[in-house]
Amino acid sequence: MSERSITLTVNDQSHNLKVGTRPGSVDPSHTLSYTLRETLGLTGTKVGCDKGECGACTVLMEGEPVLSCLILTIECDGKSITTIEGLENPQTGELDLVQQSFIDSGAFQCGFCTPGMIMSVKALLGENSSPTDEEIKETLSGHYCRCISHYHVLDAVAGAVTKNLPKAGDMDG
Repeated sequence: MSERSITLTVNDQSHNLKVGTRPGSVDPSHTLSYTLRETLGLTGTKVGCDKGECGACTVLMEGEPVLSCLILTIECDGKSITTIEGLENPQTGELDLVQQSFIDSGAFQCGFCTPGMIMSVKALLGENSSPTDEEIKETLSGHYCRCISHYHVLDAVAGAVTKNLPKAGDMDG
């Protein structure tokens, strides 16, 4: 009997993972957050509540934000996943615009919830380069943070929006 395997593309790298209960395999009960952190060593994805209530484990699957603590890894076969580590430019090491804007605005204290927030904002800006304050608040509504003023986060998103908009010389006309 052949072993079953799944393929995940995580941060543009393909991973063929055996499914099973043997060491080195992905147990059918493992969540995506567990596999990202424990199997692939991508610890930027945080697990806060492990119940889908805090948003800390948010990653992008096929470009859409998902709570990785609620998804079984085996459900992700053939999917493309982006984690906080995947936002950095691999050639230059430069941080993504949203990551840099969070730093520039001081939009974190302990930083535990920050990766999930950044991933949700990244998805929002991918769909809408100029969201309203209400759209930003709606996007962040599933994220729980105990230690910061969300005003800093709103400032960070506003900064990313401003940097993301086309410059006057870049417009056709």
